[in-house]
Amino acid sequence: METTSDERNTIQNVKRKKGGLRTMPFIIANETFEKVAGVGLHANMILYLQNEYNLSSATGANILFIWAATSYFTPIIGAFVSDSYLGRFRVIVLGTVVSLLGMILLWLTAIIPSARPLHCDQKDGNLQGCASPNAAQMMFLLSSFALMAVGAGGIRPCSLAFGADQLDNPENPKNDKTLQSFFNWYYASVGISVMVSVIFVVAIQDAAGWVVGFAVPVGFMLLSIVLFLMGSSRYVKVKPNTSLLTGFAQVISAAWKNKYISLPRSDSDRWYHHKDSTLVIPTEKLSFLNKACVIINPEKDLDKEGLAIDAWKLCTVKQVEELKALIKVMPIWSTGIMLSATLSQHAFPVLQALTMDRHLVGKVKIPAASFGVFTILTLTIWVAIYDRILVPRIAKFTKRPRGLSNKQRMGIGLLLSCISTAIAGAVEHKRRAMAIREGLAHKPMGLVNMSAMWLVPQHCVTGLAEAFNAIGQIEFYYSQFPKTMSSIGVALFSLGMAFGNLLGSFIVSILNRETGKDGKVSWVANNLNRGHYDYYYWLLASLSVLNFFYYLLCSRFYGSENNRIWDATIEEKEMDKPVGSPIKHSVV
Repeated sequence: METTSDERNTIQNVKRKKGGLRTMPFIIANETFEKVAGVGLHANMILYLQNEYNLSSATGANILFIWAATSYFTPIIGAFVSDSYLGRFRVIVLGTVVSLLGMILLWLTAIIPSARPLHCDQKDGNLQGCASPNAAQMMFLLSSFALMAVGAGGIRPCSLAFGADQLDNPENPKNDKTLQSFFNWYYASVGISVMVSVIFVVAIQDAAGWVVGFAVPVGFMLLSIVLFLMGSSRYVKVKPNTSLLTGFAQVISAAWKNKYISLPRSDSDRWYHHKDSTLVIPTEKLSFLNKACVIINPEKDLDKEGLAIDAWKLCTVKQVEELKALIKVMPIWSTGIMLSATLSQHAFPVLQALTMDRHLVGKVKIPAASFGVFTILTLTIWVAIYDRILVPRIAKFTKRPRGLSNKQRMGIGLLLSCISTAIAGAVEHKRRAMAIREGLAHKPMGLVNMSAMWLVPQHCVTGLAEAFNAIGQIEFYYSQFPKTMSSIGVALFSLGMAFGNLLGSFIVSILNRETGKDGKVSWVANNLNRGHYDYYYWLLASLSVLNFFYYLLCSRFYGSENNRIWDATIEEKEMDKPVGSPIKHSVV
């Protein structure tokens, strides 16, 4: 049944009564408190694994890499479930509850003594003679990480897209600029909260111990559930589409079954599309998929309503273009994997900071795990400067209301990541040389006469890299996909982070094995002063340079990012009930 103009206006008026800026505190609070688990707990976790579970630095780092990778893998599943079945609101609620259960389990590992191996007084970082955790203890610990990773899969891909749903208004001529500001400030707001949380949680863990330090995130997460549910009646809740995963499979199946047919002309009436859809002709790129939406025989392919009889043999132009949109961004997406590996270097900088003078002013000492705050602080300050000061000035030269394009921002971020890892290598080279000169080669816990503030520049440049590339990536995916795929677009960034963490774990494992052969000291040995973490960072820098040139190639082949073919109004109509193809009139 067609929707009248008055009915559409009524729907729009109802939507305007919901959503908007008033919903942001509830949504941002939920994302923020989940980050306390993903970032706040992660920051100091290497020390918990070393001191309480008697694990080596390489083993502990690998566990953290895998935990982070899993936390970034699950969002792609959460995105499909959200966009296809349950909707973003329900998935966020489920994810928050599961995250809370994971934090409670982690809290219990600190409360119950038998959940950990016997405490061992490690001398100069030597684990020899220390009891290793048994299978049950490791299973208990890893179960808490797994639950938090599953919970993150429900929150991370949906929270940002859910927030955008509250503000997205295609009728507003300033809609694109509003959404860009939202992406920037959303990222910055979460960053500020995480920054405060990291300082607060880490300080409590250092001062009051792990039991109290793990209890705080549990309280925060419980509060986030309450706050998010309080705003339930005010949210714009976009209905889930039919299964996108099934839709992608149907396009591939239909294209394969029709592989021998010839494609009709662009002005042909044989392209299958829903009535009133703006997508009536497929684009020329990836044209082999266009065979999935060709009507071969109207009498056999369409029913009386003009709908496809077999969805596995005939798909709409919109379905084909959705799959194309996903495939087209994959090369550019893959360039973020190496960046993610460099952004995920949390464990080793903490170990470096432990060996350096961490005094800030007088007797005030910065916790070793809190130096990552400089990354978040730089990101937040830069977002504010870029959004409010630089964008209007850059726009005068680029003639773009958003200043730099998303692809330009991503490229700058990749270049900065090369610089940040090179700086990290130089600082570690200086720290190691000084430790050896001071006779600390065999005393990894000895304090080097070098300020830990030397670590700040690498964190600051990393923050800039993330501000440019990460925000640019998220906005790029959101702009290149239809609204029905927005959670999947956001989840792609998480998927890149997942592969980046796996790559980081792979590099550490290979280096630890290969450089430690024949009795040699591994580059990533427990003893930082005998290892060569400087070589490790410079290896990452070299790989990042190669990745930057790979990005330039992918960006060139992608073409313009401004050729948006999606119509938001039609998308919302098509999400409710498919309207038959107009070609049905020719077969009655």
